Amino acid sequence: MTIGSHQRTVGKSQTHLTPPFIIHRLGPFDLDPCAALGQPWATAKRHFTIEDDGLSQPWGGRVWLNPPFDRYQVGRWIGKLAEHGNGICLVHARTEADWFRPIWERADAILFLADRLHFHTIDGKRQPANSGAPIVLAAFGEANAMQLAACGLPGFFVTSTSRVGGQQSLREMELAHE
Repeated sequence: MTIGSHQRTVGKSQTHLTPPFIIHRLGPFDLDPCAALGQPWATAKRHFTIEDDGLSQPWGGRVWLNPPFDRYQVGRWIGKLAEHGNGICLVHARTEADWFRPIWERADAILFLADRLHFHTIDGKRQPANSGAPIVLAAFGEANAMQLAACGLPGFFVTSTSRVGGQQSLREMELAHE
């Protein structure tokens, strides 16, 4: 398990709407393949909901991706965005998780947000508690990296995702050293 025991690996709900100010700072987008049913504001010109199965649909244009945070699903969504190569995703900063690997290996830029985000409920209200984990925005494609750099959201911006060290985990290295 990649998160602390006080947090769930799969949340009670997978409907956590992106605050509109994030879309305003990063948009406009052509496609949101993970749009909520009946969401109160548009995140892109075109939306796929759970009824459309956005993961199985062809993606076109600039994509906004706030995928389900279910650790069993999120990697498939990020992998598809990495293959598509044109968009920005919002995910938990679970940098050690296998599903985060496409971000490390293929994103053109990553913005680690300075504060935890408050998502919104399906009726548009701000959730009372924050996201429960740090958030990153990952840009795929040079134009998206430039938009992420210019968006004005506070955080730490990384433009090079060059990997250092080997493929072993820290625990594997520790065990080999003992």
